[in-house]
Amino acid sequence: MVKHEEFGNVTESISVNSQDGVSPVHREDNMLLRKLGYKSEFKREFSLLETISFSMSILAVSCGITTGYSYPLLSGGHFAMVWAWPIACIFVMCVAASMAELASSMPTSAGLYYFSAKMASKERSALASWITGWSNITGQVTLICSINFSCAELITTAIAIGTDGTVVLGSGATFGILMAIHITQMFLCSAGTRIIARMTVFIMLLIITTSIAAIISLLVCAGNQRVSSVDAWTKFENNTGWSNNAWAFILAFTSPMWSLTGYDSAAHIAEETAGAARAAPIAILVGVAGTEILGWLYYIAASYATHSVPEILQSELALPIGQVFLNVLGKKGTLALWCCITYLCGCSQAIDASRVVFAFSRDNALPGSRWWKRINRTTQTPVNAVWFAMVLSAICGTLVFSTEAFDSLASASVIGLYISYVTPIYCRVTWGKDKLQPGPFSLGRWSFPIGWIGIVWVTFMVVMLLFPYTQTASVQTMNYSIVIVMAVFIFAGGSWIFSARHWFTGPIPNIDMQSDSSSYSEKHNTEQNSFGT
Repeated sequence: MVKHEEFGNVTESISVNSQDGVSPVHREDNMLLRKLGYKSEFKREFSLLETISFSMSILAVSCGITTGYSYPLLSGGHFAMVWAWPIACIFVMCVAASMAELASSMPTSAGLYYFSAKMASKERSALASWITGWSNITGQVTLICSINFSCAELITTAIAIGTDGTVVLGSGATFGILMAIHITQMFLCSAGTRIIARMTVFIMLLIITTSIAAIISLLVCAGNQRVSSVDAWTKFENNTGWSNNAWAFILAFTSPMWSLTGYDSAAHIAEETAGAARAAPIAILVGVAGTEILGWLYYIAASYATHSVPEILQSELALPIGQVFLNVLGKKGTLALWCCITYLCGCSQAIDASRVVFAFSRDNALPGSRWWKRINRTTQTPVNAVWFAMVLSAICGTLVFSTEAFDSLASASVIGLYISYVTPIYCRVTWGKDKLQPGPFSLGRWSFPIGWIGIVWVTFMVVMLLFPYTQTASVQTMNYSIVIVMAVFIFAGGSWIFSARHWFTGPIPNIDMQSDSSSYSEKHNTEQNSFGT
């Protein structure tokens, strides 16, 4: 075992003999990773199927729509349910395709902020990387909290349905459930890569089967509560408080934008994936496309089963979709299953966030980086980074005592994530026109128009997500996402101006090119490969 001293932190790699057998795919992965500047520190346990599963387990269509149903319900009723989703999906796919191209070229856990650094001009490389990294971490942590809060709300909704409304839990009980979810996930997400990889396949199958079951149930069991096709596809009801119907409809895009987040996860586990340059882009595209198709069918079914929009809005249940299922199916065990799915979705998101924390810390960009970039010897995973991400998410969970503030977390997570999604894309289509060395997946001549479409869309969505849901905002109806996002940007911006710009240079190679040592899974003579910047 060889130890390397790097920036006050000791990292370890295991010397191996090149005569030992290793998969040619893993060998190529590790050679490419070394060219990107990093040694392999993870077990490559994720297959193509498991990488797709990981992406879909975070996108989790059944969870996203179950909790996001209230947005189109308010912003246009039936019309918004059916049409807001596919319109947004077209533009989200542009962002996903551009991201997939970058992930195929540079498959590293550093992901988005690494892409920004490599695509930006030399003068702007460090700043672009800094902005992308902090935006992504903001979105990752708040998304964990948003998903877990959705799980807590599902549990309280299930309890209310199961007791015929006699037990309605308040914010204190919900907070307790939220903290219990976080604590148990800390341990589960600290498991080894093999366990995590197998778990994601189970989650994906559960998501697909429950989504299909929900779609069929809503369409078949609605009976005389099913609305006509004319109403289901065209009836518009504005309950937002905004007088402009067009703007009210635009607010319904919040649901698909929140549901279609986290697909960058395939890039963040690239160092744990076999054939990452091929698997990562496939997982991004398949995950997004599959979620978009299932999500649209789900919303169409929900529109048919929503007999009365005003009645659903007046429901005392924490989640309005619970009232729809109660009306259609009665008291069933469906919500209990959804609680399980949402919990596991939160686990997947926590794993994704921990890899971002690990990668950013590996380049010494976070306070306490020396701790968060350590790999646990037993599990060969960044356990410290897992706990750090979960503690930050739990702190965000204290907002549960203010419903208005906590609802803003969803917008904050989308804003943070999508800023980090389009920053490297912007760098690619401006300064990086001739820098990208295409991987197995390339958009070719369509790269720039698709990239610009994604950039314009996200810019518009970020502005939209900062608006309140009513025209006359008050303390109760204010959208506090701007407070959350600006707090992070003030901290990150201040850190950059007063400190980081003097020492942060972007991704830092952690390979000792003079050493014959290789990492845990690298079994190839890497001295023949030169380090590329």
